Parts: sequence; C-alpha cells; structure tokens
Amino acid sequence: MSVSDPIADMLTKVRNAAMARHEKVDVPASKLKLEIVKILKTEGYIKNFKKVNQDGLNCIRIFLKYDEANQSVIHGLKKVSTPGRRVYSGYKDLPRVHNGYGTVIVSTSHGVTTGKKAAEKMVGGELICTIW
Repeated sequence: MSVSDPIADMLTKVRNAAMARHEKVDVPASKLKLEIVKILKTEGYIKNFKKVNQDGLNCIRIFLKYDEANQSVIHGLKKVSTPGRRVYSGYKDLPRVHNGYGTVIVSTSHGVTTGKKAAEKMVGGELICTIW
C-alpha cells in the first residue's frame, strides 16, 4: 500500500509507539527520514537508531527513550508541512516550539536541520515537524 505522506506516517508510528511504551519501532527507510531521526537522536528525544534489513526492505529501527517514571521523553510530535499545504519560513520567522523547550525540524538548502541551527546559518526552508 502506498502512503501519500511517508514522513507523517513515520512520525505517527513513533508517537503511537511512545504512547504505548514500546521499546523500539521500525519505519521504512529513506534519506529524509534518516536525517530526521539523526536530529531526534542529537536533540535527545530517542536513545538510538540503526538501519536494518527486514524481509528485503531497508528499515530504520528507532529505540525510544523514557525517563525515570517510565514516561516518554517525547511529549508531542506534530507534522507542520503536508503534501497539500507546504509551509515555508524565513530564518527570521522560524517558530519557537513551547517557548524554546521544543524543536522545529526544517528542510533547508543546506540540508535537514533544527530551527536554531537554520537561524544561525541564516537560512529558511520548509517546516517539516515540531517536537517537544
């Protein structure tokens, strides 16, 4: 079955797995998804990830992170840009997520990066998602 928005599908799988307190979740691999997962790792929202070959398909296995009370570190995950409504922002107008406690992921001409790094490089782009 083809998915019209694979990024939103990946974010939904991660959100659902975190709410169900799963240890890991597998999502089909792509270059953009891998870059998003790398950002989630560096920002501390997931423990780790690795590429696996499952039944002949390349997948990304994402290991979710929980705090001492067994609550997910990911409190919210929201897709901003959709295939029917692309959302772009200049570097001066990049949104702050939960007053700076969250992260916005932006696809720029310099690659996929966080909103803070995009503002430092003075580049805008397409807002992919927000996470807090």
